[in-house]
Amino acid sequence: MQDKSHWESVYTHKAADAVSWYQPHADSSLALIRQTGIAADAAIIDVGGGASTLVDDLLAAHYSDLTVLDISAAALDVARHRLGGAASAVHWLEADITQVDFPEHRFALWHDRAVFHFLTDAADRARYLNAVGRAVKPGGFVVVGTFAEDGPEQCSGLPVRRYSADTLYDEFGAQFELLGKAEENHHTPFGTVQKFLYCYCRKLG
Repeated sequence: MQDKSHWESVYTHKAADAVSWYQPHADSSLALIRQTGIAADAAIIDVGGGASTLVDDLLAAHYSDLTVLDISAAALDVARHRLGGAASAVHWLEADITQVDFPEHRFALWHDRAVFHFLTDAADRARYLNAVGRAVKPGGFVVVGTFAEDGPEQCSGLPVRRYSADTLYDEFGAQFELLGKAEENHHTPFGTVQKFLYCYCRKLG
């Protein structure tokens, strides 16, 4: 994973709604989370959630056990400030997802939009996938969004890996069942379009 200082610099020097991945509402993610049918008190983690507005909409939908993880303290501060008093209802975790050690079977749903595609090193992807396998309970869900095969080759000045539904699902292996996929044309604040792909899986066992 890239140095923490890169992401601290991004969120220190740019407004949260001026970065290419900004969404007023994470509609594709919300639709897939609702599709799982998980209970409102089920444990959800948003990996790389940082300044994302997904947590706002999950709180508004009455989900009550929410964790937001990001490598950048500045990104987490953006979300906490935006939420005001409601921020106390969220677990905030400043950590590198390739290094964190979660309790076993902690989460019913793991969500990641635009972290996994930054893991260009196979060892980092292996550590990420080990974290998923440990942290998600049997029968739990994983929703991961990355750049599609025809998406950008770089983001925030960093190289990324692009995926098809098959190649993304193949990364997760036999312990997960692919339930569906979704494509998204993300309109950036700069007026460009980025192609995203989401895979929606259930953990077996």
